[in-house]
Order: sequence, then structure tokens, then C-alpha cells
Amino acid sequence: MPRSRNTEGAIYMSMAMAGFSASDALSKSVVAHMNAGEIMFLRGLFTSLLIFLIAWKMGALRSWRVVLKPMIILRIICEMLSAVTYITALGMMPIANASAILQSLPLVVTFGAALFFNEPVGWRRWSAIIVGLVGVMIIIRPGPEGFTAAALLCVGAVMTTAGRDLATRSIDPQIPSLMITVITAISISFFGALLIPVLGAWQPVSLTSLGHLLLASVLVLVGYQSVILAMRTGEISFVAPFRYTSLIFSSLLGFFFFAEVPDSWTRVGAAIVIASGLYTFYREAKRHVSPIAQESEPRVPV
Repeated sequence: MPRSRNTEGAIYMSMAMAGFSASDALSKSVVAHMNAGEIMFLRGLFTSLLIFLIAWKMGALRSWRVVLKPMIILRIICEMLSAVTYITALGMMPIANASAILQSLPLVVTFGAALFFNEPVGWRRWSAIIVGLVGVMIIIRPGPEGFTAAALLCVGAVMTTAGRDLATRSIDPQIPSLMITVITAISISFFGALLIPVLGAWQPVSLTSLGHLLLASVLVLVGYQSVILAMRTGEISFVAPFRYTSLIFSSLLGFFFFAEVPDSWTRVGAAIVIASGLYTFYREAKRHVSPIAQESEPRVPV
């Protein structure tokens, strides 16, 4: 494949990571003013409307009875849990730290693929997974009291997001991806509404906060479209590692908008996680196996 198409794919992937990181930052900016349920509800409404219009325009809508399929139900449940845990974690820890922990997602997906799909994983990739998890522990650094709530929530987001990706792999390929996304967006919005009284109460929403959530929804959609373009334009083995640019964008956003500076241990842990993930991508490409880790979705979509 010509280098120019790989370069184009890398640009698309970097654009996607910038969009996802900016969406995270916008969500973090309103956490102090409303609970995670309210954020999920409002952002889910915006996303549901946007995705529904796109799916309708592209003729991707199908019978709503597909929501009863077990793997779609499992995917929705995982998506709900990953959304609430990650949004809550963003309000409790620096965005760069949360992003660094989330970079372990491809490693966890590889582990899950071996566990549930019997995908062959050699000792080199097992070693990369173990080293990557050590990197996560360095970022978290549990003290004498154990893991912090923020760290546990972020790890929970990684686990449930991996569950989402593994469930997605088992969904009937005849069901359009946009239809699955529409169902997921509506479900998360409904789940967020249910969480509002549990996590506190409805808080007045300023025009600024509403604008942030609307822009976050648009950026997520731009991000996912860019991921699709990246995967279809360049070689996956070349393009997929550029997902780690999200850590650069998150660090810059955290510094300029939240005055957050990752400490040296966080940088070391992030470097270990990224190196492990890159090695996993390399081994998958070299062995020509089904690249489930490379294709794992990099962010919660709504």
C-alpha cells in the first residue's frame, strides 16, 4: 500500500483521538455542575438525535426488535457501565491519568479474546499484557489505604469497555453498525435519566454546560467517523498505534484547561502501557491474526 494512504489513515486516526479527547475534556468541565446521570442523559439525547438522523438518511434503521438479541443487550449493559464509571472518574482525577489507564484497553481486549474466543496468544503477547498491567499499576500507585475510588472507576471503565468490544464482535454482521449505535445511545440516555435521582438530583443546566455537552456529542461522532476512515484508508497495523496520540491530546487539554500536570510516575506508567500496546499490535500484524485489539473502539461513544 502506498505510503501516502498510510499517512492519510494516520491523520484520520489522530483526528479521531483529538475529537475523543476534546469530548472527554468537555464532559469533565461540567462534572462539577451536574452528576454523571444528568450528563449521560443530556449528552445521550443529543447523540441519539444526531445518530438517528444519520442512520435514517443512510437507510441503516432496522426493526427495533434487534434490541432483544443477547449480544446487543450485553453490549448495551457494558456501554452503560463504562459511560457512568468513566464520566465519574473524570471528575475525580486528572484527564491525562484517566486517558493513560484507558490506553490499556487493547491489552485487555486481547486477553478477553484469548479467554472467550480461544484466539491464539503466544507467550510474547502474554508478556506484553502483563507488562502493560504493571504500567497501569504504576499510574494508579495504590497507597496504604488501597486503590482510590477514581482509580477503581477508571479500571472498571476499561473492563466494561473491553466487554463492549468483545460483545460487538459476536453481533450478527447483518445488523448495521449505525443501528447498534442508535440503540446504544437511546439506552444510555434512558439509563442516565434513571441514575439522576440515585446520584443526587437534577441540577439547573446553564447554556454554557448545555453547549459543552452538545459539542461533546458532535466531537464523538466526528471521532468515530474518523476512526472508520482511518481503518479503511491505511493498513491497520500502521494506523492503529496512532490511537495513542489521545494521551498527548489529553495531557495538553488537561494542562491548558484544568491546570493538570501528570507526575513522573504517571508518565513512566503511560510509557510502559503504550510500549506494551505497540508491541501487541506488532505481534498481531506479524502473525496475521484477527486484529481484535487493533480494532477495539477507543472511547465510550456517548
